[in-house]
Amino acid sequence: MKTTFLLNGETVTAETSETETLLDWLRLTQHLTGTKEGCNEGDCGACTVMVQDDQGIRALNACILFMPQIAGKAIRTVEGIRADDGTLHPVQREMVEKHGSQCGFCTPGFIASMATAHATGATDFNDRLAGNLCRCTGYAPIIRAAEAAASAPVPTWVAADKAALDNLPNSALPTSGDELAAILTAQPNTQIIAGGTDVGLWVTKQMRDLGPVVFLHACEDLRQISISDDQMYVGAGVTIGTLREAIAPHYPSFAEMLRRYGSTQVRSAATLGGNIANGSPIGDSPPALIALGATLHLRHGDTRRTLPLEDFFIEYGQQDCAQGEFVEGVTIPLNAKGLKVYKISKRFDQDISALCGAFNISVSDGAVTTALIAFGGMAGTPKRASHVETALIGQPWTTETITAAHDAWAQDFSPLSDMRASADYRLTVARNLLTRYFAESQGTLTSVLEVQP
Repeated sequence: MKTTFLLNGETVTAETSETETLLDWLRLTQHLTGTKEGCNEGDCGACTVMVQDDQGIRALNACILFMPQIAGKAIRTVEGIRADDGTLHPVQREMVEKHGSQCGFCTPGFIASMATAHATGATDFNDRLAGNLCRCTGYAPIIRAAEAAASAPVPTWVAADKAALDNLPNSALPTSGDELAAILTAQPNTQIIAGGTDVGLWVTKQMRDLGPVVFLHACEDLRQISISDDQMYVGAGVTIGTLREAIAPHYPSFAEMLRRYGSTQVRSAATLGGNIANGSPIGDSPPALIALGATLHLRHGDTRRTLPLEDFFIEYGQQDCAQGEFVEGVTIPLNAKGLKVYKISKRFDQDISALCGAFNISVSDGAVTTALIAFGGMAGTPKRASHVETALIGQPWTTETITAAHDAWAQDFSPLSDMRASADYRLTVARNLLTRYFAESQGTLTSVLEVQP
């Protein structure tokens, strides 16, 4: 298929397969080899490019970005981040001054992420650069370079790219849920691709032929969020980064967990619908959504249906979703004042959860009135701790009640042992997280980011 976009300020049209990655096209066709291939799965950030469209400016991983996903967008690689006359971008200049590069392999990706942060005025550099890994320099001089460049003027080419987007032709991708539904009705075995942060690895790591594919990132109605007094509707195409911003005023703990969902590059591409639809037992959003009593909206042609999100997950690798049916959105209640979400992983940033627990417990007159507890990483699907909930409801909200619920955990979960954690570790940590939740409800600080020696 043909894809037209802006590359380093110039309009180009590329004719590629639907699943050729931007990284391969840049390096093999355009010979723009500054963008590096490292992990080829969206973890190391060496392939980071700067992407601008009607949603703003984002840093994305080119290694898992398919060519149709950049239609109508402006792409800047490290070769295009300096000015046409050769003047270095402020972040490039400061990386030289602050000695932020040694071997240089990771440097182009850092430059793309730093230039994106600079263009948007972002200064949370620890978060912005968590998706760019460096083995030899160390992060201190890189952070110093980002801080030193923060106040410099934004290069004029950033605004020029934005203006040039209006002159690009419309893509042939579906632009609404109606068009997507029609495509899937006509060809139900079509593979849906949203952010590509999961499906991309099927191509780059498993070398799979995906067959017919359809991209939903241009479906404007699937990217909408609407908020009323008591609920929030989130379209399936809303990215994790956008969800994090929208959910933060209502559920800060949920938003803080989403800050640790992959990297900035991943959060800017991955979608809520994709995180649910892939059915992963360690997907980070489903436990929180289940604990909130979220409702899932599915569509097949012109037929829509809803179900509690927890009922969508049947068993490992199997979801309640027919061929040709797709996730349209999620409705999230906004009445859970006590929600807490805990992600447990070997690394704090950019790591897969060993387990992720969400607690939504209400207490009145010293007794537990309602309890919704859900976990990922403890079973073949995201799952409620129903026996633990029963052991808590109606009991005094005390440490004795939590201790009395000890045996109920083993009734709910028989976790597996794998490279991330043993079964005993998972069960022990799940129990301890309830104790942590209780301690926080009593005003005790428990987060490693809050507790000071």
